[in-house]
Amino acid sequence: MNAQRVLVAYGSKHGATAGIAEEIGRSLRDDGFEVVVAPAQDVDDVRGYDGVVLGGSLYAGRWNNRARRCAERNGEHLRHRPVWLFSSGPVDGSAEQRDLTPVRDAARAMERVGAREHVTFGGSITATTPGLLARILVRQGKAGDFRNPERIRTWARQIGAELAVTR
Repeated sequence: MNAQRVLVAYGSKHGATAGIAEEIGRSLRDDGFEVVVAPAQDVDDVRGYDGVVLGGSLYAGRWNNRARRCAERNGEHLRHRPVWLFSSGPVDGSAEQRDLTPVRDAARAMERVGAREHVTFGGSITATTPGLLARILVRQGKAGDFRNPERIRTWARQIGAELAVTR
């Protein structure tokens, strides 16, 4: 029996969301799935996948444009397979303390593609993150890596369990 194929696509500005996507991909591979992890802007056809995970970084309360456009571009075909969405971005502990409501763009994407679930993971801003906002947060002592690999892996295992049932 062939392994189910899963696409993990992401819209990432500085790499933290890409790191989350890679962690999801590793976990699904460990569970026996064939996984492709790719930038959202490179995804033009999702028909070859049994499931899709699409993530986007958050900036100023907006979901990454590349992730949003990927959902729009592939919306019709995404509606016919299991889809999960994630966001990354709070640079504090809020994503660990409670479930965060998806931002408007992510909520619209959920509706457009019929996503099963959305989860928000903490983001990362460090001294090496480019941009004015990052430099300000670093100077204010508000920088850090708030991604939780175990929480990411747990969510990926839940996705794998759901996909196994749909086989």
